Amino acid sequence: MSTLRVAWTLERAALRGQLEYRLNFIVSTFMGIAYQGSGFAFIYVVLHSFHTIGGWDFSDLAFLYSLRLLAHACCYLPFNQIDFLDVTIREGKFDRYLVRPMNPLLQLMTNRFQINAVGDVLTASALFVYAASIAHVDFSPLHVVYLVLAVIGGALAEAGFILAVSSLAFRFLETWAAAFLVDNIYLMFGSYPIRVFGATTAWIMTWIIPVAFVAYIPASVLLERTNGLHIANVVAYGAPVIGLLWFFAGYQVWRLQVRHYQSSGS
Repeated sequence: MSTLRVAWTLERAALRGQLEYRLNFIVSTFMGIAYQGSGFAFIYVVLHSFHTIGGWDFSDLAFLYSLRLLAHACCYLPFNQIDFLDVTIREGKFDRYLVRPMNPLLQLMTNRFQINAVGDVLTASALFVYAASIAHVDFSPLHVVYLVLAVIGGALAEAGFILAVSSLAFRFLETWAAAFLVDNIYLMFGSYPIRVFGATTAWIMTWIIPVAFVAYIPASVLLERTNGLHIANVVAYGAPVIGLLWFFAGYQVWRLQVRHYQSSGS
């Protein structure tokens, strides 16, 4: 608990540091809103012409998109600095994390606050409120509990895979392209019903890259569309647990790869 308190204190200090630059804070926040909002606007334009995608109408896709963005925001808010691990390693800054009495991953996460994460959170919250008002979702107590767990599980699934990919920087030093590719895969495939991309892609986006567990599968459960899923219902209802397992796997990759760290000597 003391470690978590220290991490929370460092995170708040990093945020306060970024708030010192008010114009940058405002511009970065609006950039996050514009970037994430443009994806939703694209769905609106497409559905205005074609009405449904894979049998999902606008209200269903709005809920799916907002759920994915909500999970992404919950992932990106604490884990945004993982994307910059390769830069940290090349500049020799990772050395300081190894000599301090705190988990190196927590130190990396709280080293700096990425302002556009605020835009992601604001956009995700606004879109989810809107989507929930038009989607046919029964917000019973059981469904609300599943929703909360699904968002957490989706965030952990995304964080776990990104952590595993970024951890390769301990061996290869430069992983920006791979991390950028993964981020775009989650954005492009995670915002639509996975099955429309074909059976092979659906399998890959479920068991190789856990895109489906971030939003598509939880949204299918909440929208009562499980009959169209490509996995068993018991797995769909256990999606939050799958997300936790993915994060555990990603953290084990981190622990394995960090052993190969060699200081740049700078």
